[in-house]
Order: sequence, then structure tokens, then C-alpha cells
Amino acid sequence: MRLRKKISLLGILWLSFLLSACMENGDHQTNNMHQIDLSEYPDTRKGEVVDRYFDMPIADPYRWLEDDMSSETGAWVMAQNAVTFGYLNKIPYRENIKKRIETLWDYEKVGAPFKEGAYTYFYKNSGLQNQYVVYRFAGNGEPEVFLDPNTFNEEGTTSLSTLSFSQDGSLAAYSISEAGSDWRKIIIIDAETKQSLEDPVVDVKFSGIAWNGQDGFFYSSYDKPEGSELSAKTDQHKLYYHKLGTAQQKDPVIFGGTPEQKRRYVGGDVTEDGRYLVISGAVSTSGNDLYVKDLRIPNAPLVTILDDTSSETYVINNVGTKLYIVTDRDAPNQRMVTVDVANPKPEKWKDFIAETEHVLSASTGGGYFFIEYMVDAVSKVYQYDYQGNQLREITLPGMGSASTISGKRKDTKLYYSFTNYNTPPTIFELDTQENTSAVFKASGAKFSSDDYISSQHFYTSEDGVEIPMMITHKKGLVLDGKNPTILYGYGGFNISLMPSFSIANAFWLEQGGVYAVPNLRGGGEYGKQWHDAGTQLNKQNVFDDFIAAAEYLVDTNYTSRDYLAINGRSNGGLLVGAVMTQRPDLMGVALPGVGVMDMLRYHTFTAGAGWAYDYGTSEQNLEMFEYLKGYSPVHNVKQGVAYPATMVTTGDHDDRVVPAHSFKFAAELQAKQSGHNPTLIRIETNAGHGAGTPASKVIQQYADKFSFTFFNMGFKELPVTVEK
Repeated sequence: MRLRKKISLLGILWLSFLLSACMENGDHQTNNMHQIDLSEYPDTRKGEVVDRYFDMPIADPYRWLEDDMSSETGAWVMAQNAVTFGYLNKIPYRENIKKRIETLWDYEKVGAPFKEGAYTYFYKNSGLQNQYVVYRFAGNGEPEVFLDPNTFNEEGTTSLSTLSFSQDGSLAAYSISEAGSDWRKIIIIDAETKQSLEDPVVDVKFSGIAWNGQDGFFYSSYDKPEGSELSAKTDQHKLYYHKLGTAQQKDPVIFGGTPEQKRRYVGGDVTEDGRYLVISGAVSTSGNDLYVKDLRIPNAPLVTILDDTSSETYVINNVGTKLYIVTDRDAPNQRMVTVDVANPKPEKWKDFIAETEHVLSASTGGGYFFIEYMVDAVSKVYQYDYQGNQLREITLPGMGSASTISGKRKDTKLYYSFTNYNTPPTIFELDTQENTSAVFKASGAKFSSDDYISSQHFYTSEDGVEIPMMITHKKGLVLDGKNPTILYGYGGFNISLMPSFSIANAFWLEQGGVYAVPNLRGGGEYGKQWHDAGTQLNKQNVFDDFIAAAEYLVDTNYTSRDYLAINGRSNGGLLVGAVMTQRPDLMGVALPGVGVMDMLRYHTFTAGAGWAYDYGTSEQNLEMFEYLKGYSPVHNVKQGVAYPATMVTTGDHDDRVVPAHSFKFAAELQAKQSGHNPTLIRIETNAGHGAGTPASKVIQQYADKFSFTFFNMGFKELPVTVEK
């Protein structure tokens, strides 16, 4: 849960007039064009399943929708999509929105270059390509295509996930995802000829690719589950080693697979000098144990660094036997420590960069450390040497997010990007010898940042805690309570929402829309304590923070209920589902995407049991069961309540948050909704949780989301005219 110019618009000078006129058309008391008759929804059979939790009976009438392999579920999906797309097809400006997003999307996008062996590689998308293409060049030569995922299949639904090179750059291994699934195949090629060397390594999941010289690589996976591979529980992650030229069936298990080493998430990495294998194991998405193995010594034992999972700890680099470690052990905002591999237990750790009031993250490149601090959820970056001396601050263009500055120790030029909600990503080149930083590649986005403003606001949540929120909109916005507004949130899994640009959201801003993103508890913006304040029996804090953000936007006249949409995906989909069932009066539109909606059963699917650090489980104890039941979206849809216009979205190949969550929530809404606000579900076929979705599908998804939102805010036409 854990997938980071100029507007050429006819009539843009008439924005104020058009916006005012369209807002008047959006009066929900007189405009019923968005209504839908409940009889239009497909019949959803109610079963007789009843579970017992602590002697309490809990009905689960739509349990049959969990069977993603049944023909009945397949027919239900088709019937729901027929209603949803029939509704969307009636929105008069839907096609215009899609074309405008395509126009905004259609510019060359280039990633930061990186060196492997004799070549420099980079990712590029010419504009509307479904997947990014990997190019390379040698010296000052012309770039050539190295890997083009657009050729993997005609629909563009097979994506490139991970690309990893052997230590000398002569070999490469890359993983692919088909139809958005988390299950992967690893393909091994000769990097010079680009020819495949052997059969793919298959059935790989939640894995990196860590080379051991040129001999082979480490990877992670689960045993293939019985039944549906898209929904069956996977609970025992293992680290394997694949030696080139041998059959995958002979790959030995390096870690995991025994009762004493049972882990839901296991990862292996190799230090840059190739000397050490570093293994981390975790029973949930928070906290890990840590081990190291000397690869130069045959059959060397695993040396334990940490034997408990109470902290987030990882090795960032080494110099000889000296390890550099980043940890939140005894440091909720993280610190960097050093220790000798001969005795690496915590009592031997020495502070290298001490904890501060701001959350630390670290990277390496060019013989330096780059330390990023989150200061109220925006980036501050500093350069350190290997003696722990702070050399300088990397000057950033403004308030926003800097990508990780990283590279090999011998690199003299490193690259990073900077972005925020109204600034498309710009790539900078950092010269570590000259100590200079300059623009390497400016964005070609057709978006004029100077016409927009993104500012940080602080508001007070239910319990008095101050929460930061970034609000982005066109300059000169009139605070009259009638601005179409999207409030986006996540609030979980220690994930920090840093300012970032979205070309699709550029369309929303063009239309005079407001885009607001609060940094809710449960995230990592203020360290471990901030995360823990939004987990398990504290989860309601996250929903209260989001509700308070909505109330702030209304109280300050950015918007009002009729013009407010709430949006979130995955854990953010849960956020939307919980808030719309607790406060259906607060928003006009709800957009829960790929959400965790059944909190009593989430842990029974795929790797869901690993989310228990954040959620707890219904089997844990009576208190936890009652707490989960109290906010679980599926269990809190009430008969006769007028819920906002809702479009649930999911993918039929989502094997992270299985689509049954969304299926059951949509069925409950359709059965119990009072009034005529639509409660639709849009089910993307041959798509998963989101990563690797082809651009053509992403553009259509955004077009449908924005169309549905504007339509249900009462807009008969768009606030700003776009070319037809």
C-alpha cells in the first residue's frame, strides 16, 4: 500500500464571467440533471452469510462478490459498468475534458539520467505513449532505445516495474507487471545486445532485484496461493537467490520460510561495493529486523543487526566494515548512526547525524550524503561528507518537494527534480566537484505556473491539533463559497504527502478549481509519533483531521458543500468511505478509489494481514473489533440516508486492495441510498491498484472523474470553455 506553459485556451479572459454564470447553473436546489433512479442499478443478490465476532453476529450479504473467479461476479461487473458508462456518456462535456487532458498530457517527459557500465540511461515519454521508454547513449553518441514497454503488448497494459544492472553494467534484469497485478516476471538480458539469456523468473511479488556481481541476483516472493492468485492470502515472504544458468526451481531460500523467520515482507539489497547482502524482514508495513551477510566469504553466517521489528531501520551505505544506518529507534524523527559489522548491535551504534525536530531521510552519491528534512511537509536538503560535516544547503526554487539525490560513489554529476502543486517537475544537475546546481531539463508542460498560487494553511482538528494543508488555485480567486474544490487525502502507513505536480490536476486548476491537500495524522510528515497518532485505536483522528479540513475550506469561503468533492485512493479510499458515511452532509461528491472498505475482513486477502500495524484486526480483541466495526465503510452505510453523489473506482486485477472491497461498498450504497444522487462504481478491466496503468486509461479515468464531479456540482457546461 505502500504504487513520487502557457495556457492556450480560447476565451480564458472571460474566466470570471463564465465561472460566475456556471456556478449559478450549479444550484442544487433547482438542478436535478444529475439524478438517477434506483431502479436503474443492477440487481445485487443478497446472500445469507453471517459471521460471529466475539459472539456478535455480523451479516455479510455480499460475500459472494469476493469470488473474483465466479461467472456471477463477472456478470455483476459488466452490469455495473454498463450503468456507470451509460451515465457518464450522457455528460455533455466528457469528451471535451478528455481531449483537453490529452492536450495537456502531450509533451515530452524525460527522467533524470543514470550511469550503468559504459552507458548513460534515461526514461522518456514522447507525450501520449502508454508507458515510458528506456533510452541509452555512450559518450556523446546519439540515444538509442534500450527497452520499450509499449511493445510488450498492444493494449499497453504490460508495464516495466524494476530495472537493475549487474555491478559492471554488462547484464540487466527487469521485472514486468501484466494487467496491473503485483505478481511479476523477471527477464534477464545481455545489456549490450539486449538479448534474453534464459527463461524468465516467474511468480515474483513485492521484490527488488539485487545483483551479486555478475553471477546472479536476490529477489523476493511468496508461494503461489491456492485458489485465486488475485485475492487469496499470501502470508510468508521469502528471499531467494537466482544463479544465472540454473533453473528457478533450484533457487535456494536465503531468508524466511521457517517458523522462526516467518515474515510477510522480506527484502534483500547488496551494498554498492558488492561486499554485503543486507536483509530486512517485517511482519507488517511498519518496523523491521535487520541482518547482514559477507558475500566474499562462502557460507558466511547471517549477522544480526536488529532482532526485533519495533523500529524502521536500514543500511544506507558502508565504507569497508563500517556501516551507515538510518533508524527511528530511540529517535522518532530518525537519525543516522554508524557501527562496525563485527558487532553491529544497537548498543554499539554511534550517532553520525543526530535526530532533530524535523523528519530525516538520507541518500548517497558522489561520495557524499544528502540529508532531506521535512519542514511542515516541504523539503530542505543538505550535503554532508563522510566525516559527518554539513557542507551546504542545496538551494531549492521554492516551497515544494525535491526528489532523492543519489548516484554511485564515483559519480561527479548527480540529478534531482523539484516540483510542487503548481510547478511541473524540473530536473537539476548537481556538480559535486564544482559545488554548483543548475537546471538540466525544464518541463515542457503546457502550464503557466505564474497564473497559479499554492499556499500552506494551518487549521485545527477536533482535538485541538494543528494540521497543515496546501491549497492551490488560480490567482485572483474570489472566496465566494462557489469554487469547485477537490479535497485529497491519505493519512496512513507513514506515507508523507509532499507537494507534487499532476498534469491531470492542471486541467482542474484551469477550470478555476481549488485543489487542497492536508497532511493528516497517520502519515509520516512529523515522524513516528504523527504516524502512530493515526493508527489502530487512534484511526478516527485521521477522519477527524479530514473533516476539519473540509470545514476549514467551507468556513473560509473557498467552497461550500455543493461544490466540494473528497477524493482518495487505497488507504485514502478508506478515508473517503469513512468520512462520507460519518458526515454525508459535508460534501457534494465523493470519489473513493481502490479503497479498503471492509475493515472486518481486509486481513484475509492477499498481503492484507501486513496492514495490521495501522489498522489492527477484527480478531485481535473485542475493543479492536468494535472500533473497526464503528468506522468500516461497508458496515456503516445506513438505510434512508442521503449520501453524496459517489463514484467508486477499482480495478478487476487489483491484488493489493482486492476489488471486493469496492464491490461490497457500492452494493451497500445502491441498496440504501435515499434520494437520487448517483452511487456508481467504475471498474477498470485489465488494471490493478494503479502502478503501470497505461496513459490512455489514466487519461480516461481522470476525464470520467472530473466529468462526474462537475456534473454533480450542477455544471451544465464547463467553467472555462475548452476546444471541442
